[in-house]
Amino acid sequence: MSGPLTGVRVLELGSLIAGPFCAKTLGDFGAEVIKIEPPGEGDPLRKWRRLRNATSLWWHVQSRNKKSVTCDLREPQGQDIVRRLAARSHIVIENFRPGALEKWHLGWQELSAANPKLVLVRISGYGQSGPYRSRPGFGAIAEAMGGLRHITGFPERPPVRPNLSIGDTLASLHGVIGALMALREAEQHGQGQVIDVALYESVFNCTESLLPEYDAQGYVRGRSGSVLPGIAPSNLYPCNDGAYVLIAGNADSLYKRLMSAIGREDLREDPALARNDGRAAQMERIDAAIGNWTSSRSQQEVLEVMEKAEVPAGRIYTAADIAGDPHYAARGMIQAIVAGDGEPLKVPGIVPKLSATPGAIRSAAPRLGEHTEEVLQEIGYGAPQIAELREHHII
Repeated sequence: MSGPLTGVRVLELGSLIAGPFCAKTLGDFGAEVIKIEPPGEGDPLRKWRRLRNATSLWWHVQSRNKKSVTCDLREPQGQDIVRRLAARSHIVIENFRPGALEKWHLGWQELSAANPKLVLVRISGYGQSGPYRSRPGFGAIAEAMGGLRHITGFPERPPVRPNLSIGDTLASLHGVIGALMALREAEQHGQGQVIDVALYESVFNCTESLLPEYDAQGYVRGRSGSVLPGIAPSNLYPCNDGAYVLIAGNADSLYKRLMSAIGREDLREDPALARNDGRAAQMERIDAAIGNWTSSRSQQEVLEVMEKAEVPAGRIYTAADIAGDPHYAARGMIQAIVAGDGEPLKVPGIVPKLSATPGAIRSAAPRLGEHTEEVLQEIGYGAPQIAELREHHII
């Protein structure tokens, strides 16, 4: 079960979400990921959210396809282990506060001196430079600073957060993109480099026309609930069984098919509504027509009509809906594994889908320090040295 990154060694120094998700993604596609964890306690994610057998269920997703090595980065002997591993790695990933690696003598200068082709991915709240660089930064703060929180929710209520760490995940994916580009550069020209990923910038990068709207017209985009302002129709509509349906008929041809499907030929043929800018000016009129139609039908009836008319529509999925959905299953997005605690568990599958060299779940998330001796022996540590390091709680 090799992948396109087979032969690439990744050294993961981070914890919790952003750095580990970046490494997890690379590991899904064949990279060997060696995860460094503090002795005794490990990555705090091991105890986050809901636990089974004293271990987070999240851990089994975030840390699959990884090897766990315990190592105290605050101690010189632990720092020497990391330097040896970095010298044999292609990519190092860290998400500490800027300056932490330098304090531990593990900064870019030290690591690249022994490995000029090394790619160092540094994920932090505010980046490695700028007046905010030293501030602690979590995904929630990045979502606020990056502009996402202000536009999320309903206009009459305070901003809300999605019940996910989306800021961390966006930063992780930007880290993956940067790592792969830098890896190609290193392979072609023999020169490694630093990938500086800021959480808030990763969020800001996904805010579409938020900034140019303000710069050109002084418009500050705000919260709009389930509506997508300026793009019509696209909204959440009520059904007579208490459920809702999302309908997105915002392309010109889709709009015409939608209006025909709900029996509103008058709106279909209105020249003022032929293009999106005209429809955006009359969103309330269009939404009222669609809502009146859906509210006299069940969710299933609405979805069947929309599917027949080839108009994008869907219901709001819960975790239970996802687990039982045949399309998720057919696409391999629900994977059944035996977790590290020996019990069965369903976890998300691999994204994206590669036709020739697909990713795979090759190993379950490791127990704390499960691979310490194996990895240290590979980089030249003998049994007496390993025993001494363990005796002094370095590993």
